[in-house]
Amino acid sequence: MFAELNELLDASPQRPETGKFTLLRDTRTDGSFLVHHFLSFYLRAGCKVCFVALLQSFSHYNIVAQKLGVNLTAAKERGQLVFLEGLKSCLDLLFGEEEEQSGQPSPLQFISESASNLKALFDFVRTSLTPTGTDSWKGPVLLVDDLSVLLSLGVTLVAVLDFIHYCRVAVCSQLKGNIVVLVHSNEDSEDEENELVVNSLCHHSDLILWVEGLATGFCKDVHGQIKIIRRVSLELTAEQDHVQIYQYKIQDKNVTFFARGLSAAVL
Repeated sequence: MFAELNELLDASPQRPETGKFTLLRDTRTDGSFLVHHFLSFYLRAGCKVCFVALLQSFSHYNIVAQKLGVNLTAAKERGQLVFLEGLKSCLDLLFGEEEEQSGQPSPLQFISESASNLKALFDFVRTSLTPTGTDSWKGPVLLVDDLSVLLSLGVTLVAVLDFIHYCRVAVCSQLKGNIVVLVHSNEDSEDEENELVVNSLCHHSDLILWVEGLATGFCKDVHGQIKIIRRVSLELTAEQDHVQIYQYKIQDKNVTFFARGLSAAVL
């Protein structure tokens, strides 16, 4: 995890919040560094994590996590991390190996069916995060990277929004846990369904971290801009949402944040 980002969010693994829905949104850049931050953050916090990884392999996430001081293999072995490797599951489904190996329907079985039903995926999430009598974890966390992939796989807009709604009810409301979801966004895109998903999630999120590429193009000292939006308006108060804007630079094992125009190269 990135200490500077924790400071900006006033977050600590010693006191993780509960019942929160966090949206990670990226535009004209790659926001995956935020996924790695929250994955390592919640594992360090002692939370039970269900990671629906639709974009990269387990080895990719594990290599990055080790740079951040977290071992995903060890977390899986001790039962703290439940990892759904979407790339592998898709291949297994296409070759008919998934059900033969486990004897259970695949969480991604919608790929081999005509209807885009995400009930199996929701059941997988709920079963993975429902505490048992022997669990000693602080709280359940659902992490999805990234939700836009489901639309690319042919899932309908309504099915994606229904899946997120049921996850919010089960994880945030019933289990008092947290959800972190990454979506790609491009306001100039003709992909109307994806933008509808993004807008809907923005409306229901407690916290939005929106990373954008620089409008001026590539810069070796400033990799992008992050907008931190705290949805105070969700609490039905008269206050407006709190918005903070910073720029950032991604390093090998860290990400530094600074006010706009105040990078080390400028100063």
